[in-house]
Amino acid sequence: MSSHRSLRIAEAIREVVASAVLFEVADPRIQGVTVLRVEVGQDLRNATVFVTVMGSEAERNLAMKGLRSAGGFLQSRVAARLQIRYTPILAFKLDDSVRKSVEMGRLIEEAVSSDRKPAPGADDEAGDDADEEEEEGDELDDEGDEDADGPDAPGGDESQEP
Repeated sequence: MSSHRSLRIAEAIREVVASAVLFEVADPRIQGVTVLRVEVGQDLRNATVFVTVMGSEAERNLAMKGLRSAGGFLQSRVAARLQIRYTPILAFKLDDSVRKSVEMGRLIEEAVSSDRKPAPGADDEAGDDADEEEEEGDELDDEGDEDADGPDAPGGDESQEP
């Protein structure tokens, strides 16, 4: 179980690294990088920074090499912000959860849309019969509505005495 202090430090590291990656790192390899979360070890000496990179596999690998290269710079930014005795050593790990969730959403949407489409060559005649039955039912409902508004309905006959 994580202590409150380690959670605060992890959040501070995430903010500093995300801001530095976005505004301060000049490495052209680091593009499209999003810092998702940070996990800090119990002794606060190690921190794993989980990132996601939008793009192809080659772009992801290139961005990860750039992050590892900029690790010292990012660690110095963390040290300036945290001001604790030992600055955690940063390790970067690619997190594919965002890419997997987008893929899962696409698969679900594809399955739902295929369920909505009728199969080619399906029983079109059976569907037509069902439509005709619904129309007949609607006509009966309309006739029943007229009776409800007739003299037997409450308030329908004004000639009745109170």
